[in-house]
Amino acid sequence: MSAKYIVTGGAGFIGSNTVAALNERGERDILVVDHLGANEKWNNLVGLEFSDFIDKDDFRFALRHDALQRVDVVIHLGACSSTTELRADYLMDNNYRYTRELCEWCLQNDIRFVYASSAATYGDGSAGFEDNEDTLLALRPLNMYGFSKHLFDLWAHRQGLFDRIAGLKFFNVYGPREAHKGDMRSVVHKAWGQILDTGVVKLFRSYRPDFADGEQRRDFLYVRDAVRVLLFLADETRVGGLYNCGTGESRTWNDLARAVFTAMGREPRIEYIEMPEAIRGKYQYDTRADIMRLRQIGYPEAFTSLEDGVAEYVRWLEEEKV
Repeated sequence: MSAKYIVTGGAGFIGSNTVAALNERGERDILVVDHLGANEKWNNLVGLEFSDFIDKDDFRFALRHDALQRVDVVIHLGACSSTTELRADYLMDNNYRYTRELCEWCLQNDIRFVYASSAATYGDGSAGFEDNEDTLLALRPLNMYGFSKHLFDLWAHRQGLFDRIAGLKFFNVYGPREAHKGDMRSVVHKAWGQILDTGVVKLFRSYRPDFADGEQRRDFLYVRDAVRVLLFLADETRVGGLYNCGTGESRTWNDLARAVFTAMGREPRIEYIEMPEAIRGKYQYDTRADIMRLRQIGYPEAFTSLEDGVAEYVRWLEEEKV
């Protein structure tokens, strides 16, 4: 089994967009790794071109038995991305152990390894959002998902690997091919559906006096931009490190909701609802990617504005109806 590119999580949200971007570059020699399960994730692969598909468990078996040959680049996006997942053992195996196994195999075989970390590793943001590997120990993730991602970052740092591998801390990514994510899909997708059904977007109330309802802030990143950064690091084989992947600008949930209404040609109607108690103590109120180090290594592209990204995404949703 061989391929120029391996994309794990290749049927998922960012993964399928990565395969699509590779196709646009003329690449077809791609091994897609994923676990399709019983949901509609398989739809993300329709229309894409790749040389082969393998289930995640079979892929891990092949790794352990050295059954893979001639691979140039591994883009590892195959993780559980649910911030509400409570099965700690599952997250430790799927998000930490799997990533470590794949990283070690890539290093042993001189294969470029680029992987997805997460902005969830920053916790409540009290330790800042600077992507400096030397400050990793100060971070306190608020949920098990963030902790499982953080553990691999810490392991790679302790092993001195960030001169040979590259990781990206994705902030709030939205865009095409995310419908299968259920409750974990972006608020853009949820808002579009709510407006079609009821004409109203529902946002969480704030439980901090310094943030008005809907004024909680996020760094919203259009998926096309996320993939561009991924492929930049896949190409720049001499560049290693752990980098933030966001726009460098924080916007409010109200901004996002208004952008969706505008893209749909409707007047804004926003209601504020109670936040479930289970997540109130684990909620991030203000996130913004510090992208100085990404610029320092030469990433040249501008990032799509929230309004432009939402408008393009809504046009796609209206065409695809998903």
